[in-house]
Amino acid sequence: MDNLSDTLKKLKITAVDRTEDSLEGCLDCLLQALAQNNMETSEKMQGSGILQVFASLLTPQSSCTAKVANIIAEVAKNEFMRIPCVDAGLISPLVQLLNSKDQEVLLQTGRALGNICYDSHSLQAQLINMGVIPTLVKLLGIHCHNAALTEMCLVAFGNLAELESSKEQFASTNIAEELVKLFKKQIEHDKREMIFEVLAPLAENDAIKLQLVEAGLVECLLEIVQQKVDSDKEDDIAELKTASDLMVLLLLGDESMQKLFEGGKGNVFQRVLSWIPSNNHQLQLAGALAIANFARNDGNCIHMVDNGIVEKLMDLLDRHVEDGNVTVQHAALSALRNLAIPVVNKAKMLSAGVTETVLKFLKSEMPPVQFKLLGTLRMLIDAQAEAAEQLGRNVKLVERLVEWCEAKDHAGVMGESNRLLSALIRHSKSKDVIKAIVQSGGIKHLVTMATSEHVIMQNEALVALALIAALELGTAEKDLESAKLVQILHRLLADERSAPEIKYNSMVLICALMGSVVLGIETWNALPLSYIPSKLLRLAPNLPSSCLSWNYRISTQGSAGFGLSRCCIQTSQS
Repeated sequence: MDNLSDTLKKLKITAVDRTEDSLEGCLDCLLQALAQNNMETSEKMQGSGILQVFASLLTPQSSCTAKVANIIAEVAKNEFMRIPCVDAGLISPLVQLLNSKDQEVLLQTGRALGNICYDSHSLQAQLINMGVIPTLVKLLGIHCHNAALTEMCLVAFGNLAELESSKEQFASTNIAEELVKLFKKQIEHDKREMIFEVLAPLAENDAIKLQLVEAGLVECLLEIVQQKVDSDKEDDIAELKTASDLMVLLLLGDESMQKLFEGGKGNVFQRVLSWIPSNNHQLQLAGALAIANFARNDGNCIHMVDNGIVEKLMDLLDRHVEDGNVTVQHAALSALRNLAIPVVNKAKMLSAGVTETVLKFLKSEMPPVQFKLLGTLRMLIDAQAEAAEQLGRNVKLVERLVEWCEAKDHAGVMGESNRLLSALIRHSKSKDVIKAIVQSGGIKHLVTMATSEHVIMQNEALVALALIAALELGTAEKDLESAKLVQILHRLLADERSAPEIKYNSMVLICALMGSVVLGIETWNALPLSYIPSKLLRLAPNLPSSCLSWNYRISTQGSAGFGLSRCCIQTSQS
């Protein structure tokens, strides 16, 4: 330590004189001391004030620049030295050195910046604002044959790419082309893994997704899958997963997905299809997820259903019914749900037996599977009266829905269960379905759904309840009363925040409830006068009388204004 103190004093003096030989000797001593005891040496350097001297030594002209940057990189390995390095003004001259043509200077400068900014998003954001990304991408292209420099650039990219603010800058460079070019040259697992770690965060950006597809990354990924699919080596299995996962990620972008779909005739699309019947669970998963991502517009969905994708997915699900892979189940159900969205696909999928296949997973206790199962059934029965009635008369399904309506730990499952319960009534308009739901205890959940924070769910519940009141009021009235439906309708009408369609359908439901001996007077008493139509006011004195009855004609239609189902009821005195 005494020698170190002398070296630090001498370095301060020689830094002023700029005697290259003396500087070299002092810097070598510091590097040796750091190699022997980095932490103690760093503490001594911090106390000596030498860091401020280093800022003046970081010049492109000096032959000592690389050693100075190396020393900074070494001391910045210690977390307690990073802020002092920033305070000493080292970042700006280091960034300037990234324009050097000296490869050793570039390497040590990159190490120094990386260590100073390690695990600090604010400092990394500062580097981004100083324009280091285009500079580093350029360096990667120029020095791609220098393994150490290449690795330095990749480590820097991996850190910077985690910041959302970096994506726009990366997208404005030719990073995709450079990384794919580099990837194609690599044969070692570790090197490819390092590139994968950069590609994954970058591929979250849609513009970069498309750039990577255009640069030929997908072909590289497909080749890896083909090479590794039959291997049982741990590294190969890991690389297969990484490659297939990245493939799925690239399909999340609309433009990149459509480019790879190529009207359903593209090589990539066909290769992905071949993954579904594979015996490899990872490829089954990736294949199903890929289909779900391709199925993001009606044209693609219609093409895929017409070309037998549904049957492939059903076969896949059949292989995973008993003790199956949950992630594969979830992915395949996701794909079926998306495929069921276009109107023309619903009848075809129902005819193919999709509901029967999906219902095999009704016993699943896994919320992700339950959620997708519910969504798939809801999509399939949309405007399909016969299918809705068939499902609504399935007691096991209805009982399971009522059970899941209470899954408070899983909001998604609870919400989808309520929506499917409502959909069974709205699309079937069947008394038998309503009776099954009443007998299974589902009424209270539809009433609760009417208070949802989501307007679309409120509206779906109100339409279903209006149908219940019109078609099977006598069967349901006790459950409606115990669920406090009238009080809830009163609150919805009185709440200024209620959407217009919610108030409208609340009034519709109130009209329907007035035909009930149990609920009629209660409904009338709870109704705000400002919402009572003049026709009802004229009839009011006679409402308690048993000689009055109400006939209801119900129709549902899509509202262009709100994009919701709405229920209209006409009343007449008999």
